[in-house]
Amino acid sequence: MKKWRAVLLDTLLMTAGFGTLTFMSVARPDIIKHFGIPESAYELQHIAYVFGLFVAFLIGHTRLYEGSFKRSVGIAVSWAAIPQMLIPFVGNWDVVVFLRFIQGFVVGLVPLFSTQIARYFIAERPFAKGIILSGIFWGGVFGSISARYLLGYVSWSMGFIITGIIIYVVYVIWYLFTEDFEIRHPKAGEATVNIWKLPFTWVLGFTFFPALWVIFTIIGFSSSLGYKIGWTKEHVATLSTTLNVSKALWSIGFGYLGYQLSRKNTDPRGLFNAIVKVMVMAYAIAFVGLTIYSKAMLDGNYTLALASVILVGALQGTGPAFWTSAPATYPQEVVPRANFALGLISNSANAIAPAITDILARHSETLALAELTLMPLVGIITLIVVSRMKLPVEE
Repeated sequence: MKKWRAVLLDTLLMTAGFGTLTFMSVARPDIIKHFGIPESAYELQHIAYVFGLFVAFLIGHTRLYEGSFKRSVGIAVSWAAIPQMLIPFVGNWDVVVFLRFIQGFVVGLVPLFSTQIARYFIAERPFAKGIILSGIFWGGVFGSISARYLLGYVSWSMGFIITGIIIYVVYVIWYLFTEDFEIRHPKAGEATVNIWKLPFTWVLGFTFFPALWVIFTIIGFSSSLGYKIGWTKEHVATLSTTLNVSKALWSIGFGYLGYQLSRKNTDPRGLFNAIVKVMVMAYAIAFVGLTIYSKAMLDGNYTLALASVILVGALQGTGPAFWTSAPATYPQEVVPRANFALGLISNSANAIAPAITDILARHSETLALAELTLMPLVGIITLIVVSRMKLPVEE
């Protein structure tokens, strides 16, 4: 019971940490008016935030997140909470953009929680991780709804302060009921394996790269293309909400599937084979969804587009499996560092995907949609390659 309580508390903290960050998009008109900036300048904060998601894993590979697990999680949530409360007091838009970059570091929660559940579970790891990761998308859904409600009673600046405080309130609750442990990185000469010198690390990291490429691109791309087609704000918001709910449910569903497959064979190779199967199935469903989505967007068919994103959300089904791959395949002493290394490689998509897709869309919307649609196939090919490689724990 203690183990699953930790999973639920982690999910709650993920929901709070990522949910409050949606306030920036909900308060968009008020913020643009307050800072007196054009629409194009406003988008810089989102680009900075997404790039921060990538840099977070580079920082996490250092000794910053070493020692107390509870303290490390406190640092991770502070990246979101402190800038959230500072933004209302900043008079310069460039500083706001920088603070949004810092807020991206909150994604450090993902590998930290992966290290935690690796201590509690074996076969159940994908299911536990699927529930925890769903918090990101529940945060997007409920954060958006609550932010709209809150803006009806307080100013946007007070809303930022309140949501920053909410993150810390949830963290205190999490802290009181969560078991602490020590995160230890091997010192020079102690590690039995150098994860960066292993081809396996690079190939495994890139198995999640195509999923993140689409996940961090499609909502913004859908919004811009939807408005161009002539859809209303409500249409675009509903499409985004449906995709977020879909990703949350697929995350839990594929996590449970991973658990059922993993329990049949809990040695490293058996666990890894289950991981590969889950990710391949998720990519296959997402490929069908993206094919339908592309046709819907080119035809301007809103009903078909809304139905397609339910399948596209299956991309997130790759997440629970991927984030349990390190404890299944690496020696135990390097698992925390491996989690951040794999996150750094896979999240490099965040730094380039939106910009490249935007460039392609300016040339041809069909070309941009084709690029997104082919990404799941790239993921499947990479998974086939990595499945034939020797695991670090087998070395």
